Amino acid sequence: MLIFSIQSGTSMQLKAISRKIVVVGVLLIWTVKFLIRPFLHIPSALKLLVGIAPNLIGSFLLPFGACWFFQRIFKLQTQHELAITCYFGLLLVIVNEYLQLIPFFGRTFDYLDILSSVAGVFLGHFVFARMMRNSLERVFE
Repeated sequence: MLIFSIQSGTSMQLKAISRKIVVVGVLLIWTVKFLIRPFLHIPSALKLLVGIAPNLIGSFLLPFGACWFFQRIFKLQTQHELAITCYFGLLLVIVNEYLQLIPFFGRTFDYLDILSSVAGVFLGHFVFARMMRNSLERVFE
């Protein structure tokens, strides 16, 4: 019973933090896609970064979104569960990118989007794992 209450408390903390991170991340993606790209002149040195930013940020948000929205499916209480969640999210992102090769969707395929998604999921996994570890350490202090 004590273990359940400890895990429940840490998961509630992670869920609250994840919600804030996802909201800020989505607002940042919308800012890049709907305000910066269409209305501001982007220097050529920053075009690549602005181009991959939505994929990088969105992929970074995968473990946080899974914690906030899908906690019943993805428990995210162990490193193994976190890794499976990140692998599954990355698989969906890569499939989505390859579906853009089909002309019907009217989107463009880009390998840099896949690379930025891999980097984003890696960073998201690293940060979320650190948060999991820190929240467990606070419980046992």
